[in-house]
Amino acid sequence: MRVVTLVTGASSGLGAEFACACARRGDVLALVARRRDRLEALATELGGNTEIFVTDLAEPGAVQRLMADLAARGLTVGTLINNAGAGVTGPFADLSIGRQLGLVDLNVRALVELTHAVLPAMRERGRGAILNVASTGAFQAGPRIAIYFASKAFVLSFTEALHQEMKGSGIKVTALCPGPTDTEFGPIAGFKKPALRLFIGAVEPVVRAGLRGLDRNQAVVIPGLANKISAQSNRLIPRAAMRRIAGALKL
Repeated sequence: MRVVTLVTGASSGLGAEFACACARRGDVLALVARRRDRLEALATELGGNTEIFVTDLAEPGAVQRLMADLAARGLTVGTLINNAGAGVTGPFADLSIGRQLGLVDLNVRALVELTHAVLPAMRERGRGAILNVASTGAFQAGPRIAIYFASKAFVLSFTEALHQEMKGSGIKVTALCPGPTDTEFGPIAGFKKPALRLFIGAVEPVVRAGLRGLDRNQAVVIPGLANKISAQSNRLIPRAAMRRIAGALKL
Protein backbone atom coordinates (compact mmCIF):
# COMPACT_ATOMS: atom_id res chain seq x y z
CA MET A 1 0.00 0.00 0.00
CA ARG A 2 1.26 3.47 -0.88
CA VAL A 3 0.97 5.99 1.92
CA VAL A 4 -0.68 9.22 0.77
CA THR A 5 -1.59 12.67 2.01
CA LEU A 6 -5.34 13.00 1.54
CA VAL A 7 -6.60 16.56 1.03
CA THR A 8 -10.35 17.25 0.92
CA GLY A 9 -11.78 20.32 -0.76
CA ALA A 10 -8.68 20.31 -2.94
CA SER A 11 -10.04 22.01 -6.05
CA SER A 12 -9.45 25.60 -4.91
CA GLY A 13 -8.41 27.93 -2.10
CA LEU A 14 -6.72 26.44 0.94
CA GLY A 15 -7.17 22.89 -0.34
CA ALA A 16 -5.32 23.55 -3.60
CA GLU A 17 -2.55 25.33 -1.70
CA PHE A 18 -2.27 22.42 0.75
CA ALA A 19 -1.89 20.10 -2.24
CA CYS A 20 0.86 22.27 -3.74
CA ALA A 21 2.71 22.61 -0.45
CA CYS A 22 2.57 18.88 0.25
CA ALA A 23 3.68 18.07 -3.31
CA ARG A 24 6.71 20.33 -2.85
CA ARG A 25 7.80 18.29 0.14
CA GLY A 26 7.47 15.06 -1.86
CA ASP A 27 4.16 13.63 -0.61
CA VAL A 28 2.11 11.25 -2.70
CA LEU A 29 -1.28 12.97 -2.92
CA ALA A 30 -4.91 11.90 -2.94
CA LEU A 31 -7.06 14.91 -3.78
CA VAL A 32 -10.79 14.98 -3.14
CA ALA A 33 -13.35 17.50 -4.41
CA ARG A 34 -16.55 17.73 -6.45
CA ARG A 35 -15.15 19.53 -9.51
CA ARG A 36 -13.39 17.09 -11.83
CA ASP A 37 -12.01 19.72 -14.20
CA ARG A 38 -10.23 21.57 -11.42
CA LEU A 39 -8.87 18.39 -9.86
CA GLU A 40 -7.55 17.18 -13.20
CA ALA A 41 -5.89 20.54 -13.91
CA LEU A 42 -4.26 20.56 -10.46
CA ALA A 43 -3.10 16.95 -10.81
CA THR A 44 -1.52 17.77 -14.18
CA GLU A 45 0.27 20.73 -12.61
CA LEU A 46 1.55 18.67 -9.68
CA GLY A 47 2.76 15.68 -11.66
CA GLY A 48 2.67 11.91 -11.37
CA ASN A 49 2.39 11.40 -7.61
CA THR A 50 -1.22 12.60 -7.54
CA GLU A 51 -4.46 10.62 -7.48
CA ILE A 52 -7.83 12.36 -7.78
CA PHE A 53 -11.22 11.36 -6.39
CA VAL A 54 -14.31 13.22 -7.58
CA THR A 55 -16.56 13.03 -4.55
CA ASP A 56 -19.21 15.12 -2.83
CA LEU A 57 -18.48 14.36 0.81
CA ALA A 58 -21.84 15.76 1.92
CA GLU A 59 -23.65 12.86 0.23
CA PRO A 60 -24.67 9.82 2.29
CA GLY A 61 -22.16 7.00 1.94
CA ALA A 62 -19.54 9.23 0.28
CA VAL A 63 -16.83 8.55 2.85
CA GLN A 64 -17.31 4.78 2.69
CA ARG A 65 -17.07 4.91 -1.10
CA LEU A 66 -13.97 7.08 -0.93
CA MET A 67 -12.23 4.70 1.46
CA ALA A 68 -13.11 1.76 -0.79
CA ASP A 69 -11.73 3.61 -3.83
CA LEU A 70 -8.50 4.39 -1.98
CA ALA A 71 -8.06 0.73 -1.04
CA ALA A 72 -8.82 -0.36 -4.61
CA ARG A 73 -5.93 1.81 -5.83
CA GLY A 74 -3.60 0.44 -3.17
CA LEU A 75 -3.53 3.63 -1.13
CA THR A 76 -3.58 4.20 2.63
CA VAL A 77 -3.77 7.57 4.36
CA GLY A 78 -0.70 8.72 6.27
CA THR A 79 -1.76 12.36 6.56
CA LEU A 80 -5.36 13.56 6.45
CA ILE A 81 -6.11 17.21 5.77
CA ASN A 82 -9.80 17.75 6.43
CA ASN A 83 -10.19 21.02 4.57
CA ALA A 84 -13.56 20.63 2.82
CA GLY A 85 -16.18 22.96 4.22
CA ALA A 86 -18.87 25.45 3.28
CA GLY A 87 -21.03 28.17 4.75
CA VAL A 88 -24.15 30.18 4.01
CA THR A 89 -25.14 33.60 5.29
CA GLY A 90 -28.55 34.85 6.33
CA PRO A 91 -31.03 34.49 9.19
CA PHE A 92 -31.29 30.86 10.27
CA ALA A 93 -35.09 30.81 10.05
CA ASP A 94 -35.07 32.18 6.48
CA LEU A 95 -32.53 29.79 5.00
CA SER A 96 -33.34 26.40 3.53
CA ILE A 97 -33.07 23.74 6.22
CA GLY A 98 -31.88 21.30 3.59
CA ARG A 99 -28.95 23.50 2.66
CA GLN A 100 -28.06 24.09 6.30
CA LEU A 101 -28.16 20.38 7.13
CA GLY A 102 -25.95 19.83 4.09
CA LEU A 103 -23.40 22.11 5.73
CA VAL A 104 -23.56 20.01 8.89
CA ASP A 105 -23.04 16.88 6.79
CA LEU A 106 -19.97 18.35 5.09
CA ASN A 107 -18.39 20.40 7.87
CA VAL A 108 -19.02 17.95 10.71
CA ARG A 109 -20.20 14.48 9.76
CA ALA A 110 -17.82 13.90 6.83
CA LEU A 111 -14.87 15.23 8.83
CA VAL A 112 -15.63 12.96 11.77
CA GLU A 113 -16.29 9.96 9.53
CA LEU A 114 -13.06 10.39 7.57
CA THR A 115 -11.05 10.86 10.74
CA HIS A 116 -12.51 7.70 12.22
CA ALA A 117 -11.89 5.78 9.00
CA VAL A 118 -8.17 6.56 8.77
CA LEU A 119 -7.24 6.11 12.42
CA PRO A 120 -7.09 2.27 12.54
CA ALA A 121 -4.31 2.07 9.93
CA MET A 122 -2.45 4.98 11.52
CA ARG A 123 -2.58 3.30 14.92
CA GLU A 124 -1.36 0.04 13.41
CA ARG A 125 1.64 1.84 11.84
CA GLY A 126 2.23 3.87 15.00
CA ARG A 127 2.32 7.16 13.12
CA GLY A 128 0.09 9.53 11.20
CA ALA A 129 -1.14 13.10 11.07
CA ILE A 130 -4.59 14.73 10.97
CA LEU A 131 -5.13 18.43 10.28
CA ASN A 132 -8.71 19.66 10.69
CA VAL A 133 -9.47 23.11 9.30
CA ALA A 134 -11.66 25.05 11.71
CA SER A 135 -11.89 28.87 11.87
CA THR A 136 -11.50 31.81 14.19
CA GLY A 137 -15.29 31.72 14.05
CA ALA A 138 -15.06 28.63 16.25
CA PHE A 139 -14.38 30.88 19.24
CA GLN A 140 -17.68 32.80 19.15
CA ALA A 141 -21.29 32.74 18.00
CA GLY A 142 -22.01 33.92 14.45
CA PRO A 143 -25.37 35.64 13.91
CA ARG A 144 -26.42 35.32 10.24
CA ILE A 145 -23.82 32.60 9.73
CA ALA A 146 -24.86 30.46 12.68
CA ILE A 147 -24.42 26.96 11.28
CA TYR A 148 -20.94 27.64 9.90
CA PHE A 149 -19.60 29.10 13.15
CA ALA A 150 -21.25 26.35 15.20
CA SER A 151 -19.83 23.65 12.93
CA LYS A 152 -16.33 25.08 13.30
CA ALA A 153 -16.76 25.22 17.08
CA PHE A 154 -17.47 21.49 16.89
CA VAL A 155 -14.36 20.91 14.75
CA LEU A 156 -12.18 22.80 17.20
CA SER A 157 -13.51 21.00 20.28
CA PHE A 158 -13.40 17.59 18.61
CA THR A 159 -9.85 18.11 17.36
CA GLU A 160 -8.54 19.27 20.72
CA ALA A 161 -10.05 16.21 22.39
CA LEU A 162 -8.60 13.86 19.76
CA HIS A 163 -5.21 15.55 20.08
CA GLN A 164 -5.19 14.67 23.76
CA GLU A 165 -6.41 11.12 23.17
CA MET A 166 -3.62 10.49 20.65
CA LYS A 167 -0.81 11.61 22.97
CA GLY A 168 1.95 9.00 22.90
CA SER A 169 0.48 7.15 19.91
CA GLY A 170 2.71 8.68 17.24
CA ILE A 171 -0.35 10.33 15.64
CA LYS A 172 -0.33 14.12 15.41
CA VAL A 173 -3.65 15.99 15.51
CA THR A 174 -4.02 19.73 14.90
CA ALA A 175 -6.87 22.22 14.46
CA LEU A 176 -6.08 25.08 12.07
CA CYS A 177 -8.15 28.20 12.79
CA PRO A 178 -7.66 30.78 10.03
CA GLY A 179 -9.40 34.13 9.97
CA PRO A 180 -10.88 35.65 6.79
CA THR A 181 -8.84 34.31 3.89
CA ASP A 182 -8.73 35.08 0.17
CA THR A 183 -10.67 32.05 -1.13
CA GLU A 184 -13.99 31.33 -2.87
CA PHE A 185 -15.67 30.79 0.50
CA GLY A 186 -17.07 34.32 0.86
CA PRO A 187 -18.76 34.63 -2.54
CA ILE A 188 -20.17 31.10 -2.37
CA ALA A 189 -21.45 31.62 1.18
CA GLY A 190 -23.20 34.79 0.07
CA PHE A 191 -21.13 37.58 1.58
CA LYS A 192 -22.28 40.82 -0.03
CA LYS A 193 -19.45 43.03 1.21
CA PRO A 194 -16.68 41.41 3.23
CA ALA A 195 -17.04 43.26 6.53
CA LEU A 196 -13.45 42.51 7.38
CA ARG A 197 -11.97 43.28 3.96
CA LEU A 198 -8.84 44.84 5.45
CA PHE A 199 -8.14 41.66 7.42
CA ILE A 200 -8.48 39.14 4.58
CA GLY A 201 -5.23 37.21 4.35
CA ALA A 202 -3.50 35.16 1.67
CA VAL A 203 -3.76 31.39 1.55
CA GLU A 204 -0.03 30.64 1.53
CA PRO A 205 0.77 31.81 5.09
CA VAL A 206 -2.28 29.97 6.43
CA VAL A 207 -1.21 26.70 4.83
CA ARG A 208 2.40 27.18 5.89
CA ALA A 209 1.36 27.80 9.49
CA GLY A 210 -0.97 24.81 9.46
CA LEU A 211 1.62 22.35 8.17
CA ARG A 212 4.28 23.70 10.52
CA GLY A 213 1.90 23.35 13.46
CA LEU A 214 1.00 19.81 12.42
CA ASP A 215 4.66 18.85 12.16
CA ARG A 216 5.12 20.16 15.72
CA ASN A 217 1.89 18.47 16.88
CA GLN A 218 0.34 21.70 18.12
CA ALA A 219 -3.24 21.23 19.24
CA VAL A 220 -4.43 24.57 17.85
CA VAL A 221 -2.87 26.87 15.24
CA ILE A 222 -4.19 30.41 14.70
CA PRO A 223 -2.23 32.10 11.89
CA GLY A 224 -1.54 35.84 12.22
CA LEU A 225 -1.48 38.24 15.15
CA ALA A 226 -4.83 39.88 14.33
CA ASN A 227 -6.51 36.47 14.20
CA LYS A 228 -4.94 35.44 17.50
CA ILE A 229 -6.30 38.59 19.13
CA SER A 230 -9.74 38.05 17.57
CA ALA A 231 -9.88 34.43 18.69
CA GLN A 232 -8.96 35.28 22.26
CA SER A 233 -11.14 38.39 22.55
CA ASN A 234 -13.91 36.34 24.17
CA ARG A 235 -11.67 36.14 27.23
CA LEU A 236 -11.78 39.91 27.59
CA ILE A 237 -15.19 40.83 26.18
CA PRO A 238 -18.46 39.39 27.61
CA ARG A 239 -20.14 36.85 25.35
CA ALA A 240 -23.26 39.02 25.09
CA ALA A 241 -21.15 41.88 23.78
CA MET A 242 -19.37 39.55 21.35
CA ARG A 243 -22.75 38.42 19.98
CA ARG A 244 -23.83 42.02 19.45
CA ILE A 245 -20.57 42.91 17.72
CA ALA A 246 -20.79 39.87 15.43
CA GLY A 247 -24.45 40.55 14.73
CA ALA A 248 -23.66 44.14 13.72
CA LEU A 249 -21.37 42.99 10.91
CA LYS A 250 -23.08 43.19 7.51
CA LEU A 251 -22.43 39.75 6.13
